Amino acid sequence: MQYRRLGKAGIKVSELSLGAWVTFGAQVGEDRARECMAAAYDAGVNFFDNAEGYAAGQAEIVVGNVIKQLGWRRESIVVSTKIFWGGQGPNDTGLSHKHIIEGVNNALRRFQMDYVDLVFCHRPDPNTPIEETVRAMDIVIKQGKAFYWGTSEWSAAEIMRADAVARQYGLTPPTMEQPQYNMVVRERFEKEYAPLYKELGYGTTIFSPLASGLLTGKYNDGIPADSRAALTGYEWLKRGITPERIEQVKQLEPVASELDCTLAQLALAWCLKNPNVSTVITGASRPEQVTENMKALDVVPKLVPEIMERIEGIVGNKPSAG
Repeated sequence: MQYRRLGKAGIKVSELSLGAWVTFGAQVGEDRARECMAAAYDAGVNFFDNAEGYAAGQAEIVVGNVIKQLGWRRESIVVSTKIFWGGQGPNDTGLSHKHIIEGVNNALRRFQMDYVDLVFCHRPDPNTPIEETVRAMDIVIKQGKAFYWGTSEWSAAEIMRADAVARQYGLTPPTMEQPQYNMVVRERFEKEYAPLYKELGYGTTIFSPLASGLLTGKYNDGIPADSRAALTGYEWLKRGITPERIEQVKQLEPVASELDCTLAQLALAWCLKNPNVSTVITGASRPEQVTENMKALDVVPKLVPEIMERIEGIVGNKPSAG
């Protein structure tokens, strides 16, 4: 396992990390989560991603319990949460000063921790002034309840505005973004966000590197009943599983075969080839999946320019320059 700096920040995160989205507290229970997290930790993973909205807070409870049970040294891991969807009340969602402070406090109670390392604004909030959100995040940092704060799925313009506000008032600026990034979803990451890496030194903790399973080939012959796309509330996933994309995945199979890896390992390695990726968040419902995902690290050196060009020829969606 190699470790990359989170943009220009001093903190380092493992190239591959483990997230709790969909799985922990929903698809799998605490025992299975412990097996997955232990397998990841043993492989060198130090970053574990979470959010207040995952399984309505249950994912944070599960991860907090597991860390306590395994007796990990707190300094050896990087733990995140994301604030936005905290409940059903009028002030339980969004990025108001009130919800950010209360949301972080509630997350810490669920984790059984004094602090998280990273806290993200899970989505932009059009109903709250960015100035209010930046001030609240600055307070979270200065109270020692988090070390760094960032954004998730914000536009580049919104991030630039938050950075400008922070610098104008002497507040802590955001330092990282958590966007979706994979072979089929890349326009925003590679084009819109380009100034963030160059001008702000922004780090990234990317999610959905396998396009929610599409890039594993699991949907090539239909949607399995036990897959994420079959879950209630995830109908939006099905809309991204188009015949055109299935055909592209099938064309990637020979490339993976030549490199002696799975489609999933190829997709993860492809993400890691981008120097603006700080860490690739993986998901798993079984420890065997964790072990297989970690093998992607051995594929990265095999992605020489000729192979990368072959992949570009298949996916055909490289963002235009300018």
